[in-house]
Amino acid sequence: MKREYVADKSLIISADREMSMQGTITDEGSRTAGPGAEAIAEALMGRIGPQKYKIWFQSCARFTLADGCLKIGVPNPFMANWLESHFLRDIKAAAQAATGGHPQISFVIDSELSEPRRGPVSATSAAAQPSPHNHGAPSLASAPSDRSKGLKLSLETFVVGPTNELAYSAARAVVREQQSPFNPLFIHGGYGVGKTHLLQGICNGVSEVRPQTNWLYLSAEEFANQFVMALKTKKLEAFRARMRKTDLLAIDDVHFLASKPSTQEEFLHTFNTINLAGKQVILVSDAHPKMIGQLSEKLVNRFVSGMVVKIDPPDFPTRCAICRQFAERMVNTAFGDGRAAQGGQMAESVIRFVAERVRTNVRELEGALLKLVAYAALQNGKITLAMAQSVLAEHIERCDPIVHVCDIESTVAAYFGTTLASLHSAKKDRTVSLARHFSMYLTRKHTKMSSSEVGRAMGNKNHATVLVACKKIEALLERNEDVHWQSSHGHKVVKAQTVLMDLEDGIAR
Repeated sequence: MKREYVADKSLIISADREMSMQGTITDEGSRTAGPGAEAIAEALMGRIGPQKYKIWFQSCARFTLADGCLKIGVPNPFMANWLESHFLRDIKAAAQAATGGHPQISFVIDSELSEPRRGPVSATSAAAQPSPHNHGAPSLASAPSDRSKGLKLSLETFVVGPTNELAYSAARAVVREQQSPFNPLFIHGGYGVGKTHLLQGICNGVSEVRPQTNWLYLSAEEFANQFVMALKTKKLEAFRARMRKTDLLAIDDVHFLASKPSTQEEFLHTFNTINLAGKQVILVSDAHPKMIGQLSEKLVNRFVSGMVVKIDPPDFPTRCAICRQFAERMVNTAFGDGRAAQGGQMAESVIRFVAERVRTNVRELEGALLKLVAYAALQNGKITLAMAQSVLAEHIERCDPIVHVCDIESTVAAYFGTTLASLHSAKKDRTVSLARHFSMYLTRKHTKMSSSEVGRAMGNKNHATVLVACKKIEALLERNEDVHWQSSHGHKVVKAQTVLMDLEDGIAR
């Protein structure tokens, strides 16, 4: 008992350090949080009018006011850019009118706004989820429930194409088979290609086929936060029982475990317990297990022991199918079924235009379509190809530059011997920081993305962080200083201008 207490105590020290690096919005039920946030929302609606507020803010944004900062959660980067470009002045004025001060305003990506709720969801807790009128946090206490309604996304709405067919087939097999042939199933891929959609679809599918299944869906960040809280409140055994006594454990964004040794150790034991019991583990990440920096070798070995499958960005026919599905849903929401039937429906020429010009990921497609449908609704006009070409010109130019962000990040990560996951993380060692700074500098130089957009693309960093990074690289280049970093082959020293030339050559290939 004494030995266990000492071990836990050491974990608390490490876990506290990890927790201090995390900042998340955790309000569960309303679109506002913190004193004054609701007043700001009401003041904003008064300034821009109920119609614009309903389209752009009512279900698409979350206001959180705390410590003199107003955070506006949005579902994707494009929504953030649109609101920042078109409503920032109104938001500032509303904040001043409601609070009498000048809170600092920032836009953050809030996954709850693209999913029905944030926080862990389990088959035994769906009944405890907050209703639209209940702003309390969900409980994980066992209760009878309608398990099929636990999560928003299903496999039935997943658009299958050549780039995701293998991952989709594996997901179907997990749902179909009583004893899954893939354990763990590890799905990885870039931003917005459908990983979370498959993960939620599996949970909902298993819940439908085998209602008695006890499943738990949460992100690695939520796992870490709950682990830290369990240590602080001395409820570690309750936490372990909740995590390990499941038939199916689904973990999103598992790359978040990087650089968190105590949380990794706890997750390793959780994984082993579930796996040895013959139960299912499904993991999602933005990188292959071997490409996640600062992940323990034991965890990497466990992750690659099952099936590791990658989802690539969708091809043109798949993008068209995704556009049709999303456009139909958005048009009916914005125009109403009657208006949609009278001309609101999106023509095939418009769908093909968007699918052809926006090629990187599904969220960019949805961002473009959202902008187009909202514009048509505000103008009370028909969605035409000419309108799409006009409204989306700036959007398409920005999100589809000649040089892609993914090309820059991949080249920089390979050059400095680090990973994409590390670039997007909060790690601050010399090598990762240097690589991150060069990535930000090159993205600002070779694309038309703003500092805010670059920050959001690189792990939701603040625009000020991007500005500081660019100034540091400019200073290095101006003096052509020696650049030092630690590679897999040892310490390296290269002149700054040579580093830049090498990187730009790599990007151009």
